[in-house]
Amino acid sequence: MMTHVADVVTPGSIDEAVSQLAERARRGSVVTFVGGGTELGYGRAPERVDTLLRTERLSRILDYAPADLTITVEAGITLGALQATLAPERQRLALDAPQAARATIGGLLATNGFGPRRARYGSLRDLIVGVGIVRADGTLAHGGGKVVKNVAGFDLPKLMVGSLGTLGLIASATFRLHPAPEQQQWHVLAGRSAAQVRELVRALVECKLEASAVIAHSNGDAYSIYILFEGFGPSVESQGAKLHDLPRDVLGTDARPIAASGDIDVASLDETARLYGSIRLRISTPPAFLTSLDRDVLAPLRVAYADCRVILYPTIGAAFVGGMPRDSEALLAALQQARAVVESAGGHLAVVDCNEPELRERFDPFGTPPPSFPIMKRLKGRFDPERRLNPGRFVGGL
Repeated sequence: MMTHVADVVTPGSIDEAVSQLAERARRGSVVTFVGGGTELGYGRAPERVDTLLRTERLSRILDYAPADLTITVEAGITLGALQATLAPERQRLALDAPQAARATIGGLLATNGFGPRRARYGSLRDLIVGVGIVRADGTLAHGGGKVVKNVAGFDLPKLMVGSLGTLGLIASATFRLHPAPEQQQWHVLAGRSAAQVRELVRALVECKLEASAVIAHSNGDAYSIYILFEGFGPSVESQGAKLHDLPRDVLGTDARPIAASGDIDVASLDETARLYGSIRLRISTPPAFLTSLDRDVLAPLRVAYADCRVILYPTIGAAFVGGMPRDSEALLAALQQARAVVESAGGHLAVVDCNEPELRERFDPFGTPPPSFPIMKRLKGRFDPERRLNPGRFVGGL
């Protein structure tokens, strides 16, 4: 996605990042940001890049208060390194996005990255309590927890989530943490239709089962469902027993727990499917739309892809689709139809990566701008009036 860049900087501190952005502002340079590089294909290509600012050296723990269940980190720290810091205190950031060893906290915030545990713990907008940013002119600003200077009138931490580096450099972030669970247990049910996935999700809610994650995986037209319970041992065992007590017409006869030493690595299965293919999609729809999503969106895409992998998080209405194009024109038509169906249901279809240049040119990665687009334009004008931060990468070419 990146064109040739003559100027690459790698600040070793937030103060250094402030100085470098202030200097680029004086030059009128257009700047883009890179963390671990795991989501460079997400969004449009920037209209121009003069300076590439890498955050890999911004990797310090700034403040950690285990008793308060909060931590403040620089944005270049990887998710894996952050979790390793928390593990000795039996705590964690309740985020399980893919490629934890490479994905940086700043990058995850900028792309609103998430994994299946979002079903229980919410998104990064629910986990972040404070943020520090460097604006296009080199001004350092803070919002939320651990405040030094607020940007009045904005919920700055939430505003930065999903902003794709178009409003400022995410320099630091403060998160609320969760205790690490005493016990975890996955259960698997194989060979289910989309209607049966939806029925099972409905049954989980009705029986008040609190799954931390529900994943439906398919590389055909049938799904295997993986359900995670975690917490204190007796609670995990109790919930597993309740799951297996569901009526047979809902549960089927093949539900089984997965051993800890397991024949199935669910996290690896989820990550591999989400990262598969030369064209990858992220779809969000209301959870109740699941059956129609499978019939009217996923089925045509399966035909248009030469090899198609699908991951659903059915309790939150998220789907990830990836594969290789069988025929570019057929896939383009299927993508256009899929987006129309998804948007008519109040959902959103985004291209998170496309290694097919012709399709990238002809199919917008975001689709129809949302009703909030005028507000987004005003925010871009307020934070980056000269359009020097990732211009054109965001929705509607912001």
